[in-house]
Amino acid sequence: MYNRRKILLAGSAGLAATSILTACNGAALVPNAMTGAGIVNIRDFGTKGDGSTIDSHAINRAIDHAASMGGGMVFFPAGTYSCFTIRLKSNITLYLDNGAIIKAAPNPEEGSPGYDLPEPIDPAIKDYQDFGHSHFQNSLIWGENLENVSIIGDGLIWGKNLSRGDGSYNYMDDPHYPGTGNKAIALKNCRNVLLRDFKMLEGGWFALLATGVDNLTIDNLIVDTTRDGFDIDCCRSVRVSNCTVNSPWDDGICLKSSYALGYARATENVSITNCFVTGNYEIGSVLDGTWKKMPASFAPQVHGRIKFGTESNGGYKNITINNCTFEDSQGFALETVDGGDLEDVTISNCTMRGNYSSPIFLRLGRRMRGPEDVPIAKLRRISITNITSSSAAILPSIIAGIPGHPVEDVKIADCYFHQIGGAPEELASRVPPLEELGYPEPNMFGDLPATGFYIRDARNVEMSNIEIAVEKADPRAAFWLRDVEGADFFRMQIPSNAPAFYLNNVSDFRSFGSTDIADTMIAKADSEIF
Repeated sequence: MYNRRKILLAGSAGLAATSILTACNGAALVPNAMTGAGIVNIRDFGTKGDGSTIDSHAINRAIDHAASMGGGMVFFPAGTYSCFTIRLKSNITLYLDNGAIIKAAPNPEEGSPGYDLPEPIDPAIKDYQDFGHSHFQNSLIWGENLENVSIIGDGLIWGKNLSRGDGSYNYMDDPHYPGTGNKAIALKNCRNVLLRDFKMLEGGWFALLATGVDNLTIDNLIVDTTRDGFDIDCCRSVRVSNCTVNSPWDDGICLKSSYALGYARATENVSITNCFVTGNYEIGSVLDGTWKKMPASFAPQVHGRIKFGTESNGGYKNITINNCTFEDSQGFALETVDGGDLEDVTISNCTMRGNYSSPIFLRLGRRMRGPEDVPIAKLRRISITNITSSSAAILPSIIAGIPGHPVEDVKIADCYFHQIGGAPEELASRVPPLEELGYPEPNMFGDLPATGFYIRDARNVEMSNIEIAVEKADPRAAFWLRDVEGADFFRMQIPSNAPAFYLNNVSDFRSFGSTDIADTMIAKADSEIF
């Protein structure tokens, strides 16, 4: 049965796509270079570009021809190219000219050919990650074991008829059904990949899934999609810059380290900079520039964040995020729950407005979806500075390990967190469950007994120049600590009508230099509130 969520999703996307098609189907501007040596024009291979003829066969012939010459540029002039699977090759650039649209063709009727079938996967590892992460060939555009691949230009990739992977509409929306496509772009075991300047609308399960890709550059993309924007999985040497991602129903920019390659591989040496993520605009309205907000009733579903996880077999190392903007979305989520270490991460100079969850969520758990006998991960050496978060939901920021496996060496400085507040009195004394095996999300513990930070099972936490403000009076402590070893707080500004700290089984605690809070050093606190 269709519900309000699905009607909003389908209706807003269709209206937006119509306006985008009108804007993109103007006269083609074909540079002289596009007719030179090393340039292959897909029109020369029989494409129609009329929006209804299936053009993927001709496009694949054009790509094969360019590859046979050692590589080159495959040029898409203005037009709407209805496609099943397009197969990339090494040393190939797809150039999408202004007005060029690659549109995912409707899923086939039962028994008819359509998108490439999902490739086989070792049954021993298929349950270590979702179906969408396990298969690549059932996509609008895919490539595997390639090098020197680019998709560039001002055109649009429109996954109009791709499955979002939930199987909730009919058999043609089920990603397991033969001939169904469920990703816009899927890359596996590639190197030297450039994605620049184009736009994406309705990307299916993932607008971009890159797994085992080294030296990956994603620059100046605008993505308006119904599930994840970018999933960067088991990749190394990655640069994401100047991108806009609207993803109301799922994550915007997501780093992962799944077991899809058949072994654990870290995502490492990654920089994310100058990006905008949101989760509260109608699909297509960011692309066409109308920026239409979702109705107020949609707020509990908002996603659109920057996230590490949940797939975390290989871990994450040496990552920087800076100069990013969040609006009407969730916050940062750094999660490792499958045994891969998450370490050496720096986040700086970011703003959040209209945060529907925790501004900062650091979670070490033991879901352990992967091979047996893997040790529990470490989450350590995290630096977060110059973050401004306004109008956040009732949840505070969260730093949560599990007994015997603390989150370690976290430094947070020069940050402002504006929370809604207004919690009932009884919430201040609540002790949440540990949820060691649970799916990691900020709401996994339920409502929390802190306005600013909920910190549990941690070691060596240092905060300085932090302001916690609440819109409504709130009885909860600004900082709630339990089972914490080593905690320093310097120059805190907190609400005046509630305790500053709740401490339970906390050792080596120091607070100093804060207005209205006496300098305090505690070697061991069994239970204190002040």
